[in-house]
Amino acid sequence: MSSSTNSVSSLAVATLGTPRIGPRRELKLALESFWSGATDEQALIETGIGLRAANWARQKKLGVTVIPSNDFSFYDQVLDTAVMVGAIPDVYGWKGGPVSLATYFAMARGANGGAHDESCGHAHHAHGVPALEMTKWFDTNYHYMVPELSRDQRFALASRKPIEEYEEAKALGYQTRPVLIGPVTFLKLAKSKETGFEPLSLLDRLLPVYVEVLRELAGRGAEWVQLDEPCLVLDLDVSAQKALQQAYAAFAKEVPQIRIMLAGYFGALGNNRDTAFALPVAGLHLDLVRAPEQLEDVAKLADDCVISLGVIDGRNIWRADLTGVLDRIEPVIAMLGKERVQIAPSCSLLHVPIDLGLETKLDPEVSSWLAFAIQKIEELATLATALGSGREHAAQALKASDAAASARKTSSRIHDPKVAQRLSSIDDGMRRRTSAFRQRAAAQHQRFKLPSFPTTTIGSFPQTPEIRKARAAHSKGELSDAGYKIFLQNQTKRAVRWQETIGLDVLVHGEFERNDMVQYFGEQLSGFVFTENGWVQSYGSRYVRPPILFGDVSRPLPMTVEWWRYAQSLTEKPMKAMLTGPVTILNWSFVRNDIPRSEACRQIALAMRDEVADLEAAGAGMIQIDEAALREGLPLRKSEWQAYLDWAVDSFRICSSGVRDETQIHTHMCYSEFNDIIDAIGAMDADVISIETSRSKMELLDAFRNYRYPNEIGPGVYDIHSPRIPEIAEMTELLKLARQQLSDGQLWINPDCGLKTRKWEEVRPALANMVAAARELRELA
Repeated sequence: MSSSTNSVSSLAVATLGTPRIGPRRELKLALESFWSGATDEQALIETGIGLRAANWARQKKLGVTVIPSNDFSFYDQVLDTAVMVGAIPDVYGWKGGPVSLATYFAMARGANGGAHDESCGHAHHAHGVPALEMTKWFDTNYHYMVPELSRDQRFALASRKPIEEYEEAKALGYQTRPVLIGPVTFLKLAKSKETGFEPLSLLDRLLPVYVEVLRELAGRGAEWVQLDEPCLVLDLDVSAQKALQQAYAAFAKEVPQIRIMLAGYFGALGNNRDTAFALPVAGLHLDLVRAPEQLEDVAKLADDCVISLGVIDGRNIWRADLTGVLDRIEPVIAMLGKERVQIAPSCSLLHVPIDLGLETKLDPEVSSWLAFAIQKIEELATLATALGSGREHAAQALKASDAAASARKTSSRIHDPKVAQRLSSIDDGMRRRTSAFRQRAAAQHQRFKLPSFPTTTIGSFPQTPEIRKARAAHSKGELSDAGYKIFLQNQTKRAVRWQETIGLDVLVHGEFERNDMVQYFGEQLSGFVFTENGWVQSYGSRYVRPPILFGDVSRPLPMTVEWWRYAQSLTEKPMKAMLTGPVTILNWSFVRNDIPRSEACRQIALAMRDEVADLEAAGAGMIQIDEAALREGLPLRKSEWQAYLDWAVDSFRICSSGVRDETQIHTHMCYSEFNDIIDAIGAMDADVISIETSRSKMELLDAFRNYRYPNEIGPGVYDIHSPRIPEIAEMTELLKLARQQLSDGQLWINPDCGLKTRKWEEVRPALANMVAAARELRELA
């Protein structure tokens, strides 16, 4: 839609936030060039300036009237907030004043010791510093850096980034609405290593920094500020609700000249509704995609409150039924008046790709059902025009929306009767192993005869530039199928030989043939399509292209058997077969919204069950089914957890339970606080589970100890999200902590996660150190 058409609308259009990576991943390239030393800090800063300017211009052109600033980040918005308020742990050596990029990236990625780290202020640490912990942002696939706070924490304005980016936009002619993570959400997301200490108790110390930022923004001309408080959709206790009241009362008193748009998203306000509605703010954003029932509540807001209606899905890529949206919200807007309403996505558009127009090879039928960030902004502009000036002024766009909605509902490509029939045939026998774990463990120990504290890795090895170059050449037809296969076999052979050399007990083939742990399988399953440029940020410079699950799922042919068989032929040691589990495939895809997620997951589980059966028939004795995303799929409200866990565990068991006792089923989980779901993990009944524990210093094992978890566990001793190379002594100390929590017979030794994103020069010494630490442990046992 042209900007001239948009201009007839009198209804405000907001985006809350937009992708910052650039249409061609310009931010990733700039970051990795800077980290490698190929370019300097100024070049990185200039890339950021260019991306922000382009983003503001793009939104203005598309008809956005409430343009955000400070939604850009070089790594993560929560880390930006921690730096802004001076929440920088002592280990990073910050002594006050402006925070350098070196310190910022040390917090994000860790840093090795040595002279080259002097700019970080911590070169005196001989072995470098670890990164902050990282976990998922609510129930999205985006990661944030967890702020680390202490009882004696002091806050100070250490970064003026929100102010500087507001002024940067203003100099270009854009009056923006700066975005800040709200103080209560920031403290709720933070953690402390001090037992019994609650970061929320620091609110009194934190608020003056926020007040200082708000005053500076107001003094420079900002009329509105968006404060994101997604904690409003959580099960907040009375103390958190009172903290919200305290914070926003302070802002109203100390900075009355600036208007606050309070943004809650990812669900319903629920029991926090009355608290949110009573806060002294000028505007409130409601997520009406995840919680459409909230539309009925808007009449209860104060008469002078501006209401932001989140009616376009900021989390998924399906085109909206614009006529249906209009039918729902027109009566509400007539009641409220246009001047009190803004039209917005449900949340920031950070979570969707940038532009569907870049997809020149995507299946045309499926493409007609999709909307990425730019298309979602166009949908918002269409709604604003229809609501502000009448539907006749947006007739063409509405007609196209109606046609797409109708075509998707009636497409023959979505439903497969054979899949429905197979789903209906699932019985309890398909959900249970033949014997209990103790009997299975005895059979597996007899089969494999592994030493105590067996060592292994999670699955993937570095995807080097050479591998990416060969994959690209094969994709373009410049490298034949046969030539590509030989190349991958050579990569696999070298990896297997190297693992034997350093003495790993259970090997992996390295997954060099796989572009992504979900995409690789989705490309071989029915019901999925893939993009070329549909990148979304996972963390830092790690971007992914989530598969698009549009229809019923089945497995036409075996997917991994050939590669497992080749790798096992190279060694006498056990070779794990590597699969991605159904829950993770579901949670890391853009999922269809026309059937329940539970049904889609069971479809995937049946397809992966077939793969497990074929691997076992080929001789695979260890099969790892990664469920890295099982916990992150938890609903945000605890009242909804059990229903999710029931079908998630059920899907895993359907996938994994059809094997003999002597076949060992492994699984892997990432970023998981396990205490609340330990019963579900026990119910999965995997023979071996590997988990990320290095950053938490084995704290996550408390849940397994308290539960008396009977199966075997591999707690990670190598943080693969950092370039640091941990020393033998560091790993040994972690393993000693693990032995305090687990029996020796339970303990496996492995990295936190797969090694795909690391470099061989980091991986080789780190894994050699890990094997040496295992040997030391065996001598101590």
